[in-house]
Amino acid sequence: MSPPPSAGSTPAPSASSSALKASAAPSAGRIRPAVSYQGVATAYEAGDGSGACLYGPSGDLMIAAMNHADYETATACGAYVLVRAANGASVTVRIVNECPLPCAPGQLDLSRQAFARLAELSAGRIPITWTLVSPAGSDALSIRYKTGSSRHWCGVQVIGHRNPVAGLEVRTTDGWRRLARTDYNYFLAADGNGCGGGIRVTDVYGEQLTVEGIALEPDVVQPARVQFARH
Repeated sequence: MSPPPSAGSTPAPSASSSALKASAAPSAGRIRPAVSYQGVATAYEAGDGSGACLYGPSGDLMIAAMNHADYETATACGAYVLVRAANGASVTVRIVNECPLPCAPGQLDLSRQAFARLAELSAGRIPITWTLVSPAGSDALSIRYKTGSSRHWCGVQVIGHRNPVAGLEVRTTDGWRRLARTDYNYFLAADGNGCGGGIRVTDVYGEQLTVEGIALEPDVVQPARVQFARH
């Protein structure tokens, strides 16, 4: 297996963007823009902010775990949702984890810090409504190849995206190839076809970002200099 190219031998990542005419990507999943969801909020000890989405530690603990049904094989990972309680309090959280069964559809397991913005922790469980939001302050998104990635097998992850990611494709000699998403939030090319080439990411609103020049270096977070539009 040949070693991955060094950062010095790879051109700086570049990207282009094109917005599709559709109001939402066909594969956007269960969580849709402009839809209000009902459920309950519970609280968990978030620790350093790591979770099933495998983003790693987070300095911002306004985070949550999405219930198993709405997590939908990591489709919810990275989504920002505005959570409202019956008392009028609200908080915006980012989805970084999965709340396994028996978490019910609509349920959000909030970090203790986020739950405290809505109610006393002693409340334990409160009714909520929540909606997808598109935050103003997002920096450029990044790309990371999974541990063990090479020209023969790779996993690709998108990090820091403003809107949920509906799909990811890699460029091959035969054109764009759509990769399957795992429940641990990587898109896999099990045979290596397309690994190290151009990457095209689509959000739930149908906007596509094409990123070039991402080095095939495992475990390196590489900024893509581009971000999805705010909605």
